[in-house]
Amino acid sequence: MKKTAIIGASTNPSRYSYMAAEELTGKGHDIIPIGIKRGSVSGEEILDIREKPGVDEVDTVTMYMSARNQEDYIGYILSLNPKRIIFNPGTENLVFQKLAEDQGIEVVYGCTLVMLSVGNY
Repeated sequence: MKKTAIIGASTNPSRYSYMAAEELTGKGHDIIPIGIKRGSVSGEEILDIREKPGVDEVDTVTMYMSARNQEDYIGYILSLNPKRIIFNPGTENLVFQKLAEDQGIEVVYGCTLVMLSVGNY
């Protein structure tokens, strides 16, 4: 299964990042929720992105942070060395995309929830 860092993780059940955490864990994927709000989601403590926590062996980063809020964290997210970054609707960032592709990271513009539901995650 794919270890997934959820950037913009939330404890709010109405947020898509929360729904993605639930779906990912429900399908057997390990998650690392990372955000600015304290709490937990799907049994995992949300790590504070402002502290730029170290995380090993990340396969996928799924973005739930708007492009304007990503700027301070692009270097950190790239340092996680993911194989792919999924830019969910509303998180698209062409500058970040180019930097990721320059490092050999696959970039996907899509919806994690849809990908999981159709089996192409």
